[in-house]
Amino acid sequence: MAKVEITDTILRDAHQSLIATRMRTEDMLPICSKLDKVGYWSLEVWGGATFDACIRFLKEDPWERLRQLRQALPNTRLQMLLRGQNLLGYRHYSDDVVRAFVQQAAHNGIDVFRIFDALNDVRNLKVAIEAVKTAKKHAQGTLCYTTSPVHNIAQFVTMAKEMQALGCDSIAIKDMAGLLTPMVTAELVAALQQSITIPIHLHCHATAGLASMCQLKAVEQGCLHIDTAISTFAGGTSHPATESMVAAFKDTAYDTGLDLSLLQEIGLYFYGVRKKYARFESEFTGIDTRVQVNQIPGGMISNLANQLKEQGALNRMTEVMAEIPRVREDLGFPPLVTPTSQIVGTQAVLNVMTGSRYKNISNEVKLYLQGRYGQAPGAVNETVRQQAIGNEDVISCRPADLLNAEMGRLRDEIGTLAQSEEDVLTYAMFPDVGRTFLEERAAGTLVPESLENITANNECPVATPVEFNVTMHGESYHIKVIGTGHKGDNSRPFFVSVDGVPEEILVETLEEIGIGDSGGGGDRLPSKTKGSKRPLAKGPGDVTTSMPGTIVDVLVKEGDIVKEGASLLVTEAMKMETEIQAPISGTIKAVHIKKGDTVNPDETLIEIE
Repeated sequence: MAKVEITDTILRDAHQSLIATRMRTEDMLPICSKLDKVGYWSLEVWGGATFDACIRFLKEDPWERLRQLRQALPNTRLQMLLRGQNLLGYRHYSDDVVRAFVQQAAHNGIDVFRIFDALNDVRNLKVAIEAVKTAKKHAQGTLCYTTSPVHNIAQFVTMAKEMQALGCDSIAIKDMAGLLTPMVTAELVAALQQSITIPIHLHCHATAGLASMCQLKAVEQGCLHIDTAISTFAGGTSHPATESMVAAFKDTAYDTGLDLSLLQEIGLYFYGVRKKYARFESEFTGIDTRVQVNQIPGGMISNLANQLKEQGALNRMTEVMAEIPRVREDLGFPPLVTPTSQIVGTQAVLNVMTGSRYKNISNEVKLYLQGRYGQAPGAVNETVRQQAIGNEDVISCRPADLLNAEMGRLRDEIGTLAQSEEDVLTYAMFPDVGRTFLEERAAGTLVPESLENITANNECPVATPVEFNVTMHGESYHIKVIGTGHKGDNSRPFFVSVDGVPEEILVETLEEIGIGDSGGGGDRLPSKTKGSKRPLAKGPGDVTTSMPGTIVDVLVKEGDIVKEGASLLVTEAMKMETEIQAPISGTIKAVHIKKGDTVNPDETLIEIE
């Protein structure tokens, strides 16, 4: 009997792929008693983008979520996705941070660590695997499946052998974008079965509509562990439905033995939960075979759509999708998985939004081209590298070998805000967002983003602000809807701030303040002069940003003399940082920004005379 074992992604990758990782712990805990009875091989509950989303948007402590899930799921293995030397952030961490993070994750409840590297550079997996084995937990090495002129099955087999030699307990094929086809899946699994002795798991997104067929062919070749998602969070950029795959193998040699009726009860629960998160639904939830060309993974496409929507640029998604493969080729064909998916995706957005390829280059692309993330799979575009880093040296060693121990410094920097080692690690993963989270927690001011614009019982005002960006007539506005009058009123007030200036607007629908596609009521918006303290950019020395974002650092002050191309400030957009350079040489006449400010395109951030 060759029983198929199931890992369900409902509490992590399923909602990361479909609702931008917004599911809250309060919506997970009520169903845990039933999930715990299913008999899954494991539940994927943590890692990936969940840590970031918890502190950035949901204002939840991700460590506390893990502890609560561990208590609520006593009979089920809990699994997480770990980015090797990147852990859950977007840079490489020193080895002592990697070991500390794995130790705390294991202590708080993780049983299975699925460990991957975005470049498939096994050197970046070694310390994380060692740390998991030291914690006496299950280390699962991961092949990030992709296609390109420089990738083939023989390479994946070699990588699997290396990970087995490092002590991995199993190997996962991670098809994050849905690129596998059934016959290639059979060929790859068969080759792995002949070359390694540890179990093989298949993680396959359903974006191209092929995932369930790939799972069937994998099972026939001896891969007896597959990832699925409860049906109400399945399909599209998520995974094959758990219930469907259980039904497919029922009464066969591969019968999972899982109770279909119980799974359907769980599916009905999540049907109700998903409705709460309608505002975060991806525009791209159906089958999209374009993934076979652009290779955008499931978790990335929903977040990319959400971020473009916030910038008023969702209509440019097709251009971004066309640009992503070109950027990927320039960077040597990295697999598109965090953080390389964000690195490539953000650079593609910059190229499209600025109208000029590599006019602005993110800091992460510069680090990538220096070798700071590891060895690129193929040859990079040397013209782009020269444009990004000039004549700086390119490293060839394991990037973390160049990093000094960090835990001591991190403890000192965060100080008394950290109440535990877990808090220090939260700060380590996301210094600015993490510090803000810990400060707000200490002050008792943690407020999660709102799920709805208007309360269900018509009471007002809404307690939690709703924030977004609106682009109209070539100008961008940051809108915060603070509250609203009763639905039954013929004319009701919406309490709004536009670029920080409070307004009270009498309207009948949200579309009348420019939120909907109709653009109605645009004249009700205050002028740019009234709504923003920053002047519109007009002259050659007016420094702007190409995308809405947040100021991470200001590198100059009034009176400084700068040369054309000098770095002036650092912005963050779409989780990636970009340095803005001086368009001309001259003297800094005015600085209209400070760290933490939200900025929009066309505003003058710095004036050079």
